[in-house]
Order: sequence, then C-alpha cells, then structure tokens
Amino acid sequence: MAENYPQLRAAENFAELQSEISRVEDQIQFARRYYNAVVRDLNVRIAQFPSNIVAGLFSFQPREFFEAGATDRDSPEVRLGASAA
Repeated sequence: MAENYPQLRAAENFAELQSEISRVEDQIQFARRYYNAVVRDLNVRIAQFPSNIVAGLFSFQPREFFEAGATDRDSPEVRLGASAA
C-alpha cells in the first residue's frame, strides 16, 4: 500500500524521524540529570565530615553542574533533503 501512496510513506518516515529525535533528546536530558545528581553527591561528600578530611588529603575539589549555554539550547536544524523543499 505504501508504494502506491508515496506521501503516506514520507509521512511515516517523518513521524519515525520525529520519534527518534524525541528519544535522543530524552536520553540527553536523562544523562544531564544523572551527571548533575552525581556532582551534587560528590560536592556534599567533599563538604561533610568525616569524608571532608579524606577529600582534603587528596585535594578533591567541588565540581560544577552541567548547564548548557544560550547557543547550546537552540534546537538544531534538521534537513530532510531535496524533496523537503
């Protein structure tokens, strides 16, 4: 049926692309949240007694949270090829 209706197939491919982009964005968001949670835990342990003694001996320093810059927050442009024009 899709061969008889190329517009249907194109819409199907576009919906699949949108779904994949959404999954990638979700994975990036999860990774960012996980990283920030680990940084928070590390910073708390560096500051708390008695782990702050060990942290001082090994010169552990607090880490900064991940924050995307203003230009990094812009959505990337997705080009679908010549047929999308």
